Amino acid sequence: MTPEVRPLIAGNWKMNGTRQSLSEIKMIAEGVQGPLSDKVDALICPPATLLYVATALATDSPLMIGAQDCHFATAGAHTGDISADMIADCFGTHVILGHSERRTDYRESDHLVKLKVQAAHAAGLTAIICVGETSDERDGYQTLDVLMRQMEGSIPPDATAANTVIAYEPLWAIGTGVTPTPADVGVAHAFMRAELGQKFGSEGRTMRLLYGGSVKPANARELMSVANVDGALIGGASLKASDFLAIYSVYDGLTA
Repeated sequence: MTPEVRPLIAGNWKMNGTRQSLSEIKMIAEGVQGPLSDKVDALICPPATLLYVATALATDSPLMIGAQDCHFATAGAHTGDISADMIADCFGTHVILGHSERRTDYRESDHLVKLKVQAAHAAGLTAIICVGETSDERDGYQTLDVLMRQMEGSIPPDATAANTVIAYEPLWAIGTGVTPTPADVGVAHAFMRAELGQKFGSEGRTMRLLYGGSVKPANARELMSVANVDGALIGGASLKASDFLAIYSVYDGLTA
């Protein structure tokens, strides 16, 4: 954890979820209404088809609803895409950008991610920018070089602690069940914190840094206890309210 930084537990549903899944969002919205909501933020990013209805379900809850991607343009001939303004129009508050699956499957570059982040900021959204290394890069001791390159290329100069969150998601840990050791996570997050502080000053020193990659109730407390880890970006474990709330609840014993 980072002193003075409010943790965030975020769920990325990816290409999962139909109208039946809205019951899980409703349970999450109800489950985060306790005293812990004064200390910890909760966010679910469902597929775009559920975005508007999900925000309606969370209206009377501290639960925030976001999206999983946006186009860098405000409008235009971009079949199948959604803009940041459209997300905001559905009352979304956040958008995940630069996720490894977008970078890999759609060859998204750091520059494209930066353009999307700028569009998100212009629409009043908080951008969650994902960075992380592949298995080969890890084996080649390139993790910190990759993080430096991706942050430098993906984070625009207008980034602040209010409009930007950075999520470290090592590709080799996403959906594999393999999790880095707390020491490994600590090294990566300490490096990111130092780089952000050097570039953005006090804003960088209080920008939230999330860890993502096979986070589950069994390992959440250990991971969330690591210095400079200010929450989690959760994949599969966020699809079930019970798992998401179990991870969210680890902060009951971690926050002052």
